[in-house]
Amino acid sequence: MIQAKTDSPSRRSWFGGLLGPVKLGCFAAFLVALAAIAVPNYYRSTAQILPVETRSMGGGGAGGLGNLATAAAAMGLGIPSMDSADANFVDIVKSRRVREKILDTRFKFKTRSWMFGAPVEHDETLAEFFHARNPDAGVARVGALMTTARDLKSRMMTVAAETTSPELSQAIVRASLEQLEAFLQEKGRTRGGAKALFAEARLADARKELAGAEVEFGNFVTRNRGYSTSMDPVVRLEGLRLEAEFRLRQQLVMTLAVNHEQALMEEKNDIPLLNVLDPPDLPVTKSRPSRLAWVIMAFLFVTIGAWFYVNRTWLKERFIEEDPGPSGPPS
Repeated sequence: MIQAKTDSPSRRSWFGGLLGPVKLGCFAAFLVALAAIAVPNYYRSTAQILPVETRSMGGGGAGGLGNLATAAAAMGLGIPSMDSADANFVDIVKSRRVREKILDTRFKFKTRSWMFGAPVEHDETLAEFFHARNPDAGVARVGALMTTARDLKSRMMTVAAETTSPELSQAIVRASLEQLEAFLQEKGRTRGGAKALFAEARLADARKELAGAEVEFGNFVTRNRGYSTSMDPVVRLEGLRLEAEFRLRQQLVMTLAVNHEQALMEEKNDIPLLNVLDPPDLPVTKSRPSRLAWVIMAFLFVTIGAWFYVNRTWLKERFIEEDPGPSGPPS
């Protein structure tokens, strides 16, 4: 006669003490799964910008550091350049000016209020989309959506935006790059334009002075045609002085004209170009939330917590009091 195999009391105690917490953990995981469905998906768009080539300061390499920079590069180390044109790109993108421009830019995008919600089309500015009560709140929301960083070794800059709309994330990153480039062009033209304007004004003054010297020298020559061979030393010296003044003014006008042309060239060449390695992508896969991780963590936390609560008396006797108590937790 075959007898049925029965579990030991210890095994039944362990199983009975674990079944309730597992059921509670499953119920908690189910509730978290339902709540996670109500959370919309977030999509992250990223762009990468190459470093701007720095101008040599003599001695070659990385701002004039010469062989030291070359040796550091061979060892895989980076030395920040003192004249790096892209050193403040991160600060420019994070500036209030750029964020206000992005906040007032009109975008076309679609959003979902929850995981399986119907897409809603938008054609509005971020200020309207956020329902910002004031500009400060809108700027803060834009800053919370964007992430800007720069690698100190490679000097590669990364700009990213994460929203509930793939189109909006891509549009925000693209708008930030456009505002960065516009700022660089404006400041570069302002700096180079100031040099060109100064050179142009000085050239105009020099031409007026040259015209005056030319008239004065011409009138003198008309009155004293042979001044260079005149027997009167006063006439001869006055003629030589006016002639030297006229030649000096001519040379000054030529020099200023060359400087003016050089300033115009620098106005165009002094603007750092934005070298975009990876343009902002249109994300297809969500970046968050990780719903499966939420469900698993809820199940584990509730199950373990409930098991400790159900077996708190046995745990106290087993680990705190001297009497070890039974071999397993109570059922």
